Amino acid sequence: MPEILIIEDEEIIRATLQQMLARAKHNVTATATGVEGLALMDRRSFDLVIVDMIMPDKDGIETIIDIRHRWPEARILAISGGGRTRNMDFLRYARSVGANAILPKPFTNADLTKAVAEALAA
Repeated sequence: MPEILIIEDEEIIRATLQQMLARAKHNVTATATGVEGLALMDRRSFDLVIVDMIMPDKDGIETIIDIRHRWPEARILAISGGGRTRNMDFLRYARSVGANAILPKPFTNADLTKAVAEALAA
């Protein structure tokens, strides 16, 4: 059963992701900030890290760069709704700095399942 870490600042999205992934038989840990996510990764390993792009303390790009630097073999799925401007450049840039897969919000359960499978297979 894959171990997945969710780093997502929006509580409702974080909880929804946890439920969707738990139903798909994944072990899920979730946190609200990039700093907390990196601290969790220092203590245990994860098969996949799902990282939101727009977060207040450490944005997703910074978080992905840190993950790639410290754990080069990590599998990363970047997610974003583009913020207020709906700018999806964040996801393209996330891919260029090391995300194995990207997923724009909003997404369906099928979209999430496909993106998780793609990131895990990378």
